[in-house]
Amino acid sequence: MTQMIPAPPAAEATPSADAPASRPIPPRTKRGSWRDRAADPVFNFFAIGMLLVAIVAILYPLYFIVIASVSEPSEILNGNVWLWPQGFTLEGYARIFADETIIRGFGNSVLYTVVGTAISVAAILCAAYALSRKDLYGRTFFMLLFVITMFIDGGLIARYLVVRDLGMLNTIWAIVLPGAIGVWNLIIARAFFENNVPEELREAAQLDGANDFRFFFQIVLPLSKPLIFLMIMIHLVANWNAFFDALIFLNDETMYPLQLVLRNVLIQSEVTAAGGAGALDSYAAAQRLGELIKYGMIVVSTIPLIIVLPFMQKHFTKGALLGAVKS
Repeated sequence: MTQMIPAPPAAEATPSADAPASRPIPPRTKRGSWRDRAADPVFNFFAIGMLLVAIVAILYPLYFIVIASVSEPSEILNGNVWLWPQGFTLEGYARIFADETIIRGFGNSVLYTVVGTAISVAAILCAAYALSRKDLYGRTFFMLLFVITMFIDGGLIARYLVVRDLGMLNTIWAIVLPGAIGVWNLIIARAFFENNVPEELREAAQLDGANDFRFFFQIVLPLSKPLIFLMIMIHLVANWNAFFDALIFLNDETMYPLQLVLRNVLIQSEVTAAGGAGALDSYAAAQRLGELIKYGMIVVSTIPLIIVLPFMQKHFTKGALLGAVKS
């Protein structure tokens, strides 16, 4: 029997001095190879370009309304107003603020917006938290009742009869109570509480002696600041721009909100140039003043929201994402 002799290990190849050095391979990243990264500048160029176009498309109409409100209507009709006002005039604003109903309507809108927003946010937060609790008996049934109202509505006549029978006509409650709870906002708030307030946190608070009210006001609400700002922002815009409920439920002109007052001023300006038709010499002059008032009213009614909303934009985005995405 012959003995197997193992072969000697092969000698490792040593690179010769004359052999060319191998080209280094670029490292791969999570985004892909180096060739994938070469397309990023092109994508960034088109993405930034599209965003700039979107920004211009959104901001330019607002800017045009501002410069049109201080320009001669004839210049606007001739297409001469593009970037700068032509024929600068403040006559439209002077006519608007000369009417004392504008100031009264502004105060009414502030009152309705503040009270209506406070009621809506408080009602939605309380209802959404209760519906997010798994130990609430019949919570599916109650949620179903809310959802049904999104598809079935009694109509304007039934709503008017309810408000009338409750004695709320010509009162602030006819403006702030009928639409206090929006079901879609309630669903967002409920999802927020379900995904961001764990059950273990409530159990720990109960072990420390906290009841449900203390847990809600001292623990849940401080953790829900993005949601609170989201609800405030949504209802501020809705209550400030609302005029239909006031048109239906209010007969006293001293209680009209700003939006309804501006609507009435615009209608009157088309016929009587906002009450100043006696000083006008022609129908063309009345139409000119009506155009100035129209653009000026848009600016007056949107300035408060433009001032307030940028300070809440960060909370609006964060709250919307937290309440809409389930973890």
